[in-house]
Amino acid sequence: MQFVLASQSPARLALLRSAGLDPAVFVSGVDEDAVAASLTDPSPPELVAALATAKAEAVLDQVAAAHPDAVVVACDSMLNIGGQMVGKPASPDIARQRWAAMAGTSGELLTGHAVVRLDGGTRAKETSGWESTSVRFGTPSAEEIDAYVATGEPLHVAGGFTIDGLGSWFVDGLDGGHTSVIGISLPLTRRLLAEVGVSVVDLWRRPGS
Repeated sequence: MQFVLASQSPARLALLRSAGLDPAVFVSGVDEDAVAASLTDPSPPELVAALATAKAEAVLDQVAAAHPDAVVVACDSMLNIGGQMVGKPASPDIARQRWAAMAGTSGELLTGHAVVRLDGGTRAKETSGWESTSVRFGTPSAEEIDAYVATGEPLHVAGGFTIDGLGSWFVDGLDGGHTSVIGISLPLTRRLLAEVGVSVVDLWRRPGS
């Protein structure tokens, strides 16, 4: 059975590879703003789970044609900061403003996961879930924020920060799962895979492969 990651995130792919998987990557191209706008007053967990589900749905036909027996995993992450759900900053100015507001505070990084199992090219089982991790931000100086934004890194990640890149210098700590903050919770993914009848150990690369 082929493990399929419905995401273009290099951080998610690197994490899965380091954890023993060899994912095939299919990029969903989902309009996240349109999906969010179609929902009626969703809770933060409902929002990230719905976005992840939309991403999984978007690639199913392509995956079924290429890998009839597969398990598709899609994810979406957003930061709940001050009661506002935010995704990737749309511009350097927004990234700079967010960091100025986040410095010295805490936020909740929510990651939604959707899993669909295909057997013989047909949807067999599906499930979804979410996880929340509290992130304690440091207090970078204005010069440090400017330098970080200038690297371009925060423009491509939910909440405008990373814990596995340059942004890790400005995160004081986490309460919860660190892999969730990277973009895909390995414990949650393992549990969701089990719900669709797949053991993660059966997906591990074998020695010499």
